[in-house]
Amino acid sequence: MPASYQAPMRKDQSKSKTQSQSAATNVQSNAASVAQILKGKGEDVFSIKPSATLGEAVQVLRDKRIGALIVTDDAGDLCGILSERDIVRKLADTPGQTLPQSVNDVMTSKVETCGPDEALVSVLKRMTAGRFRHMPVLANGKLKGMVTIGDVVNFRLTELEHEALQLKQLIVG
Repeated sequence: MPASYQAPMRKDQSKSKTQSQSAATNVQSNAASVAQILKGKGEDVFSIKPSATLGEAVQVLRDKRIGALIVTDDAGDLCGILSERDIVRKLADTPGQTLPQSVNDVMTSKVETCGPDEALVSVLKRMTAGRFRHMPVLANGKLKGMVTIGDVVNFRLTELEHEALQLKQLIVG
């Protein structure tokens, strides 16, 4: 036994025990929310009317360098979503005849949405389960923005980098 060893004393056992991460500690009520992503990226949404052509939609997608457009009516209410994937599927079904077709005929009209207060973990699970990458954000029935799976993953990676840095600083002192 080394000379510097000291046997545990009775009061040493009264210290509170710590616990490693668990599923419960990872999904806490103070978890990151959709609003935090919107705060960073803004509430701007690129939209298109249902009567527009796929040719017009493709140009907007290219020019804005985005993967999906929100489809809104004249009042600005959500009608659907049009993604690159929707267009590619239509291209395969109707080669050479796709671009003149209307957005209304190709868009996904049953759209999964989320609210600003929804936890990012929940949004990520829904996106993964539904196999889609874009989710409009609604608050009180009005469009407030859109989050992508890339937004959610990037936000989480930034959080993990920050946590790792804090742990390194804690260890180094």
